[in-house]
Amino acid sequence: MIIAWVASLVLMMSTLITYLERLTALEIISVHTLKQTQDHFVAAENAVMECQNNLSSISAAQLQACYLQSAGNNYWLISSKEKPIIEVLVLLDDKTGIVSRLNWRQGLE
Repeated sequence: MIIAWVASLVLMMSTLITYLERLTALEIISVHTLKQTQDHFVAAENAVMECQNNLSSISAAQLQACYLQSAGNNYWLISSKEKPIIEVLVLLDDKTGIVSRLNWRQGLE
């Protein structure tokens, strides 16, 4: 009777250790994925910000990181090429050359 009880305790402890190892592995994967996603988001935002800042003097060499589309009346839609896609609507003042961000959104597929 005591041997069966000890064996059941050992089995429960080994099962608990297995579940803890799996949970730890999933947490490590989750943290890594979150950090990687944040890095991609920051890179996409930096690319859009660079295109936004250089909108008045944009050239084909600077369009490597983003798409540029005219929305009429000095409004421009800038979106990143890399995922996650960030889309920004800006207003370019022709007289002063100042670019004002009106709104932004994350493009979803």
